[in-house]
Amino acid sequence: MLSTLQTPRSLSLSRFSFLPSTSNPFTLPSSTFNFTSTTLPQASLTDHQSPTTTTTSPPQSQILSTRHSLLSRHLTATDLVHSHLARLHLSEPHLRSFLHLPDDDSLLSRARDLDARIAAGEDPGPLAGVLVAVKDNICTADMPSTGGSRILDGYRPPFDATAVKRVKELGGIVVGKTNLDEFGMGSTTEASAFQVTANPWDVSRVPGGSSGGSAAAVSARQCVVSLGSDTGGSVRQPASFCGVVGLKPTYGRVSRFGLMAYASSLDAIGCFGSSVADAGILLHAIAGHDRFDATSSKQDVPNFLSNFVPASSLESKPLKGLKVGLIRETIDEGVDAGVISAVRAAALHFEELGCSVNEVSLPSFSLGLPAYYILALSESSSNLSRYDGIRYGNQVYADELDSLYGDSRAKGLGSEVKMRILMGTYALSAGYYDAYYKRAQQVRTIIKNSFKEALSQNDILISPAAPSAAYKIGEKKNDPLAMYAGDIMTVNVNLAGLPALVLPCGFVEGGSAGLPVGLQMIGGAFDEGELLRVGHIFEQTLGNGSFVPPIVADNIAC
Repeated sequence: MLSTLQTPRSLSLSRFSFLPSTSNPFTLPSSTFNFTSTTLPQASLTDHQSPTTTTTSPPQSQILSTRHSLLSRHLTATDLVHSHLARLHLSEPHLRSFLHLPDDDSLLSRARDLDARIAAGEDPGPLAGVLVAVKDNICTADMPSTGGSRILDGYRPPFDATAVKRVKELGGIVVGKTNLDEFGMGSTTEASAFQVTANPWDVSRVPGGSSGGSAAAVSARQCVVSLGSDTGGSVRQPASFCGVVGLKPTYGRVSRFGLMAYASSLDAIGCFGSSVADAGILLHAIAGHDRFDATSSKQDVPNFLSNFVPASSLESKPLKGLKVGLIRETIDEGVDAGVISAVRAAALHFEELGCSVNEVSLPSFSLGLPAYYILALSESSSNLSRYDGIRYGNQVYADELDSLYGDSRAKGLGSEVKMRILMGTYALSAGYYDAYYKRAQQVRTIIKNSFKEALSQNDILISPAAPSAAYKIGEKKNDPLAMYAGDIMTVNVNLAGLPALVLPCGFVEGGSAGLPVGLQMIGGAFDEGELLRVGHIFEQTLGNGSFVPPIVADNIAC
């Protein structure tokens, strides 16, 4: 192996710098973030070291750095947008992360409006100047929203999804719509009807999916943060492949209004960032009850920033007493040796931080994959019936109504989507419902109970985010069963409706600089705050090199 997670060093806290915790004239409403009393490491937009360097500083919050730069008048929003646009235009021809990009003038106009508000003494919002990419199955009123499908080519929704609306209200700038597997059905972006996205660590490899475009955009620093959707791991697996942080919240924590439905009981809008803090800040921005989504929770959203302890305040064992369970079934046969080595070393790092780490067994874990695909495909066969050329979707002219339906769907939907619709319809058909769908729901209950029991004895559970690092484009395209098997680490979390955080923990061989490996942390329902606290400390003390891909290091001053 090129490098797996190294034995953690003793904590060196003196080298970390922080945002000043002085009050500023832009006081935020109590209902939003309290940035003025939070001290977190200040990020530099120009620092970069090789991924294999072991003396790099930990990832820092680009959102807080952006806010500090704007409010201190060190930079303007226009400066920040210019910088990101230059980076985006340089790397996009190689990566193809985006399906839709607005013209530069519209983004710069939004930036100038923010600058004018700051000059007038107004609070521009906690996400002011932050460029946010949005997965193309999340509706945006001012840009096309195709779901990666030809049947919605050119479709412009008349509204913003609730998550997008909240981002904009807090000052965020939507930089574009990212590529995905059609309607979220895939693990590589190869099932997109328009293009295949490349992995920033090695452009011959997949970025993961279905939120591959959102993960690649953050990894290549084409944006600051991004939104994705996670039905069975579509945020967490690409986060692992691209070496970024991916957060899948508890089911109901974030409104699904404006998210194109794949499997409604499993879908969740999630967050990507280059640091745990950025993912947490973005989650706080979009979380909360929404009257347009009856499944959104009315549970209060805590201030996740309070969980981000400054590195200068960390004790030598900052996670003392935390109980961590390593899921035994996830480090067994079928998982690459390099991934297992990285995850075991991550467990060792938890012990260095004061945790007690024990292997736990979830005997029902292997049942999750078949149960997930029966349930997800059954729900998708119902949800996608709306794309018929009449209610939604581009219409193919025909003399007969049946031909109109059939031709519109035949020409508008891709092969993967058609296959999943057929499989889901079969599972729901008379004579097979009890044998497949009902039994899968029973397995789902078993999985929920097994997680509940394991989390009653442990504070968090850990596992690899995927059985391997990123693989070559085309390697599994013609072997759907092998591709589906790659979801085994993540689907159980969706079946149980739990939150999970993925962050980079090491490297394995591959590409010119190694390929990142992601560690998955699973918590109890609505316990995102604890996951973010633990993940932030883990990230700040890891010291395993910089997770910035070569395409950024070689071509752009990052």
